[in-house]
Amino acid sequence: MTTNITQKAWFYEDYGTTDVLKLGDFPFPSPQSNQLLVQVLAAALNPIDSKLRQRPIAPVQFPVVPGCDMAGVVVSKGNEVFDFEIGDEVYGNIQDFNQGKLNQLGTMAQFIVVDHDLVSKKPKNLTFEEAASLPLAVQTAVEGFRTSCFKEGWTVFVVGGAGGVGSLVVQLAKHVYGASKVVATTSTTKVKFVEGLGADKVVDYLKTRYEDIEERFDLVYDTIGDSENSFVLAKKGAPVIDITWPPSNPRVLYSGLTISGKILDDLHSYLLKGKLKAVIDPTGPYHFSDLVEAFRYLETGRAKGKVVISSFASSSLLLFPRSFGDF
Repeated sequence: MTTNITQKAWFYEDYGTTDVLKLGDFPFPSPQSNQLLVQVLAAALNPIDSKLRQRPIAPVQFPVVPGCDMAGVVVSKGNEVFDFEIGDEVYGNIQDFNQGKLNQLGTMAQFIVVDHDLVSKKPKNLTFEEAASLPLAVQTAVEGFRTSCFKEGWTVFVVGGAGGVGSLVVQLAKHVYGASKVVATTSTTKVKFVEGLGADKVVDYLKTRYEDIEERFDLVYDTIGDSENSFVLAKKGAPVIDITWPPSNPRVLYSGLTISGKILDDLHSYLLKGKLKAVIDPTGPYHFSDLVEAFRYLETGRAKGKVVISSFASSSLLLFPRSFGDF
């Protein structure tokens, strides 16, 4: 169901490169009984956003507005939503990949609708940009620890410690799950950055091969799909997590994904205390009008942390209306 009002959104009507992205008018959404209507104030890009645009991975209905992650303000809600109020600052991943079909309206739009159980209240100490950078990456990171049946005191080797997921895996291991030692890989220019996340040791993969590392670990957490090689760093019988699909090594544990606002709720206190921090790539935040440039940068694979979109198009619609009828 939609109104006759339109909003500004980025969308594509066929698969392809960034050239298929268009900025234009898109139908304004209306929340169902279990949904929130949220004014988007910041959003983040993920590799899955590029993959979904480039080729058919999951069923979609064109035109498609890309984007999974967002942070914003609740402007209306369905009559079966009791855990959020109009005016609440929220954040979350609005795409539940386990439902078999993706929402046509992603987060690269002024307003979105989302099932209330997929979002969480934004920690007060986070900016909208910081909050928007977290949901999908931190949900992915948490799922890997759950899949491994992680135990406090384990040693962890993280492959790709500077990426959107890897930077959170390092922090979660050290500051949330109680790892006794965290070692992570990255390139030469990002060593200090990963050390700042809490890694006890950082391996420059441009200078050191896996074969040169003598220590073996209770958990190898591979965020880049190099488990065919990183497998050698695990102790005998220790879990090796690979978050890429398909995993590069048939012997590893593939970590799926649970999309839930509760995961964000559970991390709320760690975010408030600064034990878990959002990591935004220093080239951003990108302006809403520069989404194509942001996608192109994401697809170079050089991002340090998350690529974030902010300064969304100004709206002629009312900001934070009291009810949907105000539109």
